[in-house]
Amino acid sequence: MSKHSTDADVAFIKALAEILNTHELTEISVKRDYAEDDSLDVRVVKQANVVTMAQAPMMAQAMPAAMPSAGAPMAAAINDDPAQHPGALTSPMVGTAYLSAEPGAKPFVVIGDKVAEGDTVLIIEAMKTMNHIPATRSGTVKRILFEDGSAVEYGAPLMIIE
Repeated sequence: MSKHSTDADVAFIKALAEILNTHELTEISVKRDYAEDDSLDVRVVKQANVVTMAQAPMMAQAMPAAMPSAGAPMAAAINDDPAQHPGALTSPMVGTAYLSAEPGAKPFVVIGDKVAEGDTVLIIEAMKTMNHIPATRSGTVKRILFEDGSAVEYGAPLMIIE
C-alpha cells in the first residue's frame, strides 16, 4: 500500500474500474511502484451473479411466493435485485469474503440464525487484513448471497437480514 494517498491514485483506480466495465473484464490487478519501499497494489474485481447448488433449492422454494400477478411481467420476479432489499448487508470494501474465521471453523452465521446489530456475520480479507463485518441491523439471516472464499466488490449485497 502506498504511504501516501493522492488524488492521482484515486483517479487511477477509477480508470481501472472503467476499463473493467468497458472491456467486459471480470478482474484487473496492477502494482504501481513509487520508490523502493513504497508501492500501490490494486485489484479490481467485478462480482458475477452466481447461483450455487446450495442456493438453487432455496430459490425454488421461494419462487411460488414471488410469482407475479397475471398482469405483471415475469422478469420482475426473476430479476429482483437483492441490493435494493431493505435488509441487505452490502460489502463495505473490495476483498475476499469468508463465512468463518478460519477454514473448517464453524461459520459466523447460517440461514435462519438470529443476529443482533453489531454481531460479526462474516470476514472480508482486503490487503492481507481480516476485517470483521458486523450486522447492520437485528433480525434473522434470510439469504447469504456469496460463496465462502469468493471475491466481492464494494457495495455488493452479501446477506439479507430481516
